[in-house]
Amino acid sequence: MDDEPRSLRALFADAESKRVTLEQTPFNPNSSEYTDTVSSAVKLYQDCLGLISALSVFSPNESLEDIATADLPFLLANFHLAELTQKLPSSSPQERKRILSAARDAYERYLHLLDSYGLLPAKYKKLLEQYTDSPTTFSMTSTSDPAARRDAKIANFRAEKELRSRLEFLRGRPEYGAEGESGDEDAVREVHLAHAEYSTHMAFQALEALNREWEILALAPPPEPPSRGGPNPQELEDARRRQRPTAGGLGDNNDYSDRLDQPLRAATNLPGGPLLSKQGKPLQPFTLVNTRQELAKGVFRPGHNLPTMTIDEYLEEERRRGGIIEGGGEASWHRPEPDEDDIEKADAETMKAREWDEFVEANPRGSGNTLNRG
Repeated sequence: MDDEPRSLRALFADAESKRVTLEQTPFNPNSSEYTDTVSSAVKLYQDCLGLISALSVFSPNESLEDIATADLPFLLANFHLAELTQKLPSSSPQERKRILSAARDAYERYLHLLDSYGLLPAKYKKLLEQYTDSPTTFSMTSTSDPAARRDAKIANFRAEKELRSRLEFLRGRPEYGAEGESGDEDAVREVHLAHAEYSTHMAFQALEALNREWEILALAPPPEPPSRGGPNPQELEDARRRQRPTAGGLGDNNDYSDRLDQPLRAATNLPGGPLLSKQGKPLQPFTLVNTRQELAKGVFRPGHNLPTMTIDEYLEEERRRGGIIEGGGEASWHRPEPDEDDIEKADAETMKAREWDEFVEANPRGSGNTLNRG
């Protein structure tokens, strides 16, 4: 019997080592090394939970005082399993949903275990009730007011920071003991309980994020149903083409086909139906073009239209078409000096000025505005 708890502690120590390695090592999420490390850590925590259940480490008939201090870290096994499960890579939305479902189950087991031992403060006990009432729509900031949501998020961030700082402070005290050494039991027990409270806060945040991700995955298109046996229509057409007898006058191969690619048919405006008979006789008029070559050239063509003329050329063309109005600005103030010898032009300017003065005298300012008169 003495060997079984030691093997559980050794297994849990291996799982914790893998988890810490993932947190402290900058793995490439797309690398096989990352996938193997996450998968092995998940497997270790699953084995730990199997042993915890087989050894009845936790019992619904016990209270918190009945749990040995050395067994308190096992309370977090489901929490760490949920965290690591969410880090598993997936290749499709459906697979990601299965991963999120497994993580959700682990978070729920963790929270209900702590609740059974009275380890949930009133704030988190209320959150657990809210989550139980509506798991898929749960949110720690369940309000539609943007300002209230912002304040709630700030409060959650501050609570997380305070819980983490308290945990680090308790671990740094001398009575907790150095690495690999056992310190004062009360101090060690206080650290384990502080760690559980911090993990509880993070579990509710993770459940909220999980629901947001699930909403996005729900928008993904459903997977295509697998074919129910037998070849598809394209495969049948290819088989018939290969089995077609040799057409006279077309050579000794069986590469004849009366089909045209739809994009090419649309580009050349060809009517439907075959172009040639099996004997090679034209059935409708057609023109040989290099459409396929033109399409091939456009593969690496840039997605934007390149300029066909310089800016100076464009301005010159607009000026030629009369699209540019010149003058105005400072240029309009530079009037040419009048020619004193041009008497006719001087008389015309004088008459124009007199006519304007007579018009101003006959129509004083505001005389045309009759809307505001009593």
